[in-house]
Amino acid sequence: MIRAHLNYCDNQIAGFKLTGHADAGEYGQDIVCAAVSVLAINTVNSLEQLAKVTPQVISDDEQGGYLEVKLSDDQVQHPEAQLLLQSFELGLQDIEKNYDKYIKIK
Repeated sequence: MIRAHLNYCDNQIAGFKLTGHADAGEYGQDIVCAAVSVLAINTVNSLEQLAKVTPQVISDDEQGGYLEVKLSDDQVQHPEAQLLLQSFELGLQDIEKNYDKYIKIK
């Protein structure tokens, strides 16, 4: 199961952590894993290219199943960064609504 944890600071999203594997299908055929991965990667890319913030990103590139994204206190204040992170949260909530056996948001 994928566990998604959103970090808040003063009611604003300061980052997120994704752990685990969905196991909703065979490797390469897991639509839940693919959906969460696309959302997460797109959010990081959008933070960098559109909001012009560079979050700290920690991932397990060899085994997968771990991604942590952190914004600095200054970056959290960017309205564009908040919009992108809120969009990420909305996407995760929709996936959880439809595939709650494979993903939980904390």
